[in-house]
Amino acid sequence: MQKKQCIIVAGPTAVGKTSAAIELAKKYQTEIISADSRQCFKELNIGVARPSESQLQDVVHHFIANHSVTENITAASFEKEALEKLKLIFQKSDYAIVCGGTGLYIKALAEGLNEIPQIPEEIRQFVIELHTNKGLEELRNTLLHSDPDFGEQGDINNPNRMMRALEVVLHTGNPISFYQTGERAKRNFEISYRIMEMPRVELYSRINSRVDEMVNLGLEEEVRSLIEHQDRPALQTVGYKEFFDYFNGMHSKEFAIEKIKQHTRNYAKRQMTWFSKYS
Repeated sequence: MQKKQCIIVAGPTAVGKTSAAIELAKKYQTEIISADSRQCFKELNIGVARPSESQLQDVVHHFIANHSVTENITAASFEKEALEKLKLIFQKSDYAIVCGGTGLYIKALAEGLNEIPQIPEEIRQFVIELHTNKGLEELRNTLLHSDPDFGEQGDINNPNRMMRALEVVLHTGNPISFYQTGERAKRNFEISYRIMEMPRVELYSRINSRVDEMVNLGLEEEVRSLIEHQDRPALQTVGYKEFFDYFNGMHSKEFAIEKIKQHTRNYAKRQMTWFSKYS
C-alpha cells in the first residue's frame, strides 16, 4: 500500500512559497500546514506576511493565527501539533502540503527532535530579563560562555534562538545541539521537498519592495498596538523590534525601515544556506 505524501515547500522569505503551496494544495485537493514560527501568532499579521483572507479561504491552512504571543511556541511543540494535523489530513487525502521558511520547524517535523526537558519559569524569566535589561550583546556573551559551540551551529543574531539555547544550557547543562542530533524519527508517510530559489539580487529587491508595502499597509500601527508585549520573546523579531526601538527613541522611522530591510535580507541569506542541503 502506497504511503501518504507530505510535500514540503520551503525557501527564503519573499520567494513566493505561499502561492506555490496553494497551487499544490489545489492540485492535490488537500490542506496546508504553515511551518512559520511567526505566522502562528494571532497578533501578528502585516509584519509576518500572513496569507491574505482570500488565500486562507481558498485553501484550509493550519498553524496560522492560532496562538498568542503570550504563549511559548517551540520547534518541539510545533512538531507535535503538525503531526496531529497531518494525521487528520491524511484521513481525507493522500497528500498534505507543509509551507514555510523556519528551518528548525521543518527539521522537527521531518526528522524529529530529541525531547528538551521543560524549562522552569524562573530560568525563562531570568533569560528574558537578561535580554531586556542588558541587551543583545550581553545575551550573546552569556550564551557563548555557557555553550561555546552555539557560535558555529546557531544563529548568534537571533535573540529568540539565543534565549532558547541559554534556557536549555542553564537548566540541563547540555548545549541545545545535544537535543537536535538524535536519530532521525521514523514517519509513516513519505516526505518530498520543493525548495524555492531565486537569484539573490532579485530576491533582495523583492524583500525591499515587500517591506515598503508592509509599511504602506500599516505595519507601524500594528507594531504600536503591541507595545505592551514588546519584551516577549515572540516580538524580538524582524519587523517589530526595529519599530519598538524607534518608538523608544533609539533611532528614526526611516532608519527603522531600512534596518527591517537589511535584517530581512540577512535572514533570507541564512535561510538559503539552511535549505541548500535539501536542494
